[in-house]
Amino acid sequence: MGYRVVVAGATGNVGREMVNILAEREFPLDEIAVLASSRSQGEQIEYGDTGKMLKVQNIEHFDPAGWDMALFAIGSEATKVYAPKFAAAGCTVIDNSSLYRMDPDVPLIVPEVNAAAIDGYKARNIIANPNCSTAQMVVALKPLHDAATITRVVVSTYQSVSGAGKVGMDELFEQSRNIFVGDSAEAKKFTKQIAFNVIPHIDSFLDDGSTKEEWKMVVETKKILDSKIKVTATCVRVPVFVGHSESINIEFANELSADDAKRILREAPGVMLIDKHEDGGYITPIEAAGDDATYVSRVREDPTIENGLNLWCVSDNLRKGAALNAVQIAELLGRRHLKKDG
Repeated sequence: MGYRVVVAGATGNVGREMVNILAEREFPLDEIAVLASSRSQGEQIEYGDTGKMLKVQNIEHFDPAGWDMALFAIGSEATKVYAPKFAAAGCTVIDNSSLYRMDPDVPLIVPEVNAAAIDGYKARNIIANPNCSTAQMVVALKPLHDAATITRVVVSTYQSVSGAGKVGMDELFEQSRNIFVGDSAEAKKFTKQIAFNVIPHIDSFLDDGSTKEEWKMVVETKKILDSKIKVTATCVRVPVFVGHSESINIEFANELSADDAKRILREAPGVMLIDKHEDGGYITPIEAAGDDATYVSRVREDPTIENGLNLWCVSDNLRKGAALNAVQIAELLGRRHLKKDG
């Protein structure tokens, strides 16, 4: 027997990727329903490379009773309306928005990092998926924290435009094309021109001068990994279509050499270490696009602090940062709590 699974927001970038990954990983399904707003009702979505077509249903009229789990990629406002309805009907919600991440009754899960925390999902029947930049970072940090206890993290991100959705990707494409033909590159989605530029601003500004994206990385890392870790972040949008990169400086309570860190990372779940001291001996977003791994490169000791390392971390934000992590949560939920006979 398999599960009855819903993908809500199936016509968006992340929702489509969720559907593809369910097919790729041969998730045990008895039935799948794909939902979106009334604007997309009736559209057809292919179930991976299977040739099977799925008809999009209107989420407003969908009855979640009898469905096992729902993967949500519909944004915070719609999630606020529909997640409680699905959860109350007995359909466990795995939510990709930021709405429930810091709710103490909702587990915030990266399966390679804090799988056991999923056991608390019954309080709300909702599980939260972390921010894309947080997800890849904690996958890289977890095995190092277990080895030497991380006390402080300083991270600068280089985040692709796909993190802002299809409109962000379209804006980069259109601006780049316009610049080449001499037309204006007007900013619409972003606050400044993104083509051939970088923007040190993602999400809204907070009173202390940081942005909400930076705040998310701080509080989510603490909730997922260890509340005692100090985190400071600078989040930057760069003209890359898919794939987030991060430059991470880590301070430890105990000594950890670069060689030992590499040995640990080679064996770590979800991590792929590519670190050769030669031209091209590292991973960039282009190589990471379409892959499941969190790639780590440029591991080296920081001589300015007693126990410090620097590393470079790259991942496909639409996959590990969103869709893949949600499907991995669904797999974990099935294994630990929703086991099917057969």
